[in-house]
Amino acid sequence: MVSNINQLLVQAQTAHDAADWSSLIQYLQQLILGIDSEHPEIVKNREYLLTLALSILEIGDFQQRWEMTKVLTHLGKIAIPPLIDILEDEDAEEELRWYAARTLGEFQHPKAIAPLVELLKNDEDEELKAIAATALGQMGTVAIAALSELLLDEDTRLLAVRSLFCIRQPETITPLLSVVQDPQPAIRTAAIEALSSFHDERVPPVLLNALADVAATVRRAAVLGLGFRPDLHQALNLVMRLQPKLYDFNLDVCCAAAVSLSRMGGNDAAKYLFDLLISPQTPIKLQLETIRALSWVGTPRSLEYLQTAFNQITSETLWQEIVTVLGRVQKPQLTTPAAEILLQILRCLLYDPLRERRASLTQHPATKIASVKSAIALSLGQLGEMQAIEPLILLLADHNASVRLHAIAALKNLNGEVAHQQLQQLANNAALTLDLQQGIAIALAEW
Repeated sequence: MVSNINQLLVQAQTAHDAADWSSLIQYLQQLILGIDSEHPEIVKNREYLLTLALSILEIGDFQQRWEMTKVLTHLGKIAIPPLIDILEDEDAEEELRWYAARTLGEFQHPKAIAPLVELLKNDEDEELKAIAATALGQMGTVAIAALSELLLDEDTRLLAVRSLFCIRQPETITPLLSVVQDPQPAIRTAAIEALSSFHDERVPPVLLNALADVAATVRRAAVLGLGFRPDLHQALNLVMRLQPKLYDFNLDVCCAAAVSLSRMGGNDAAKYLFDLLISPQTPIKLQLETIRALSWVGTPRSLEYLQTAFNQITSETLWQEIVTVLGRVQKPQLTTPAAEILLQILRCLLYDPLRERRASLTQHPATKIASVKSAIALSLGQLGEMQAIEPLILLLADHNASVRLHAIAALKNLNGEVAHQQLQQLANNAALTLDLQQGIAIALAEW
C-alpha cells in the first residue's frame, strides 16, 4: 500500500509539472477518495495534497473545480483556512469564490460560519451571497445561532430565512416565527414556506392567519402549507377554510387552493371543486387544475363529478384533460368506475356491428374530435379493464390514423394476446363495415 501511495504521489507531481490537469485529478481522486484518509502516508502528505488540489481549484475549468470540491471535503478541516482566504479575497475570480463558499458549506464546521456570515453582511454580489446562504443552510444546526442574528438585520433577513429553510430542523421554528409578520412580503412568504415543513402545534395558527395576508405570495404559501396537513382537516375545519381561496383575487392562490383541497379529500371538497369547474367565470387554467384536483380526491363521487362536468362544459381542452386524468386513476376500487365513464363516452361514437346497436341520437360533440378519442383510447389502455377491448376494436374504424394507432396501442396494453385473438376472429367477418374491416387489418399488421 505504501509503495502504491508513493507511486501515485510521484505521478501526481509529474502531472502537475506538465499541467496535465485531467491526470492530476485522477491521481488525487485515487489518493484521497480511494484510500483511507487516516492512512499514515496520506496524513503525512495531506498538506502537499491540499496544495495540489487548491492549484486545480484556482485554475481549472468548471467541471475540474467541481471534482476538486469533493477532494477538498475529504481532506478534512485542513482545507478550511485556505478556502476562507479565497472567499475573503475580493479580487479573486467570482466563480472561484463561489466554489470556496460552496465547499465550506460541505464541511459543516463552526470555523466556516463566521466568514460566510460576514460575506452575507458586506458583499455586494447577490449571486455569491445566495451561495453563502445555501452553504450556511447546509451546515445544519451549528449555523442556526448565527443565522438567527442575521434575522435582526433587514439587509440579510431574507437570505437568513432561506438558509434556515434549508436546515429543516425543529430548532429553526422559533427564529422563523419571529419574522412571519415582517413588513417585506418576500420574507413572510419564505418564513411560511419554511414553517410548513414542520408538524408543530405553533405552525397551523400562523398558516391560518396568513390566509388573509395582503400579499398573494404569502396567501399561496399558507394554502399550500395547510394542504400538507390533511391530518388536521377535521380539527381545524380546513375544507371550509380553504374553500374561499378557490375564488381568491390571485389565480395562483386559486390553483393552490384546488390542490390543497384535493389533499383534504372527501365529498365536500369534491363538491366545492366541481362547482368551481363548471362555473363559466372560472379561467381555463384554474379549470384544468380543478380537473386534476378532482381526480386526486380519489372518491367515486369525485369521478362522477368529472363525468357530469364532461357533459356540461364545451371546451375541447377540458374534455381532453378529463379523459386523460381518468386514465391515471390508480386506486384499485376506482379503475372500473373510471373505465366505465370513458366507455360510456366511447359507446356513443358509431354503429356497433358486434352488438347491432346504433349511435345515440344525442351524441356528445367531443366524440367527433380526434384528439379526445385518442386520449380516451390511451386512458382505457392504462386502466387495464378488459371490458374496454370490444369498444377499442370498434375505434379501429375511425378515419383518423392517430386514433387508430392509439386504439391499437391500448389493445396491446390491455392484453395483447386476447385482443389479437379477437381481431383474428373478426378479420373475415363480412358483416362488419368496410372501415372496421380495414382497421382490423391494419391492427393485425401492427402486431
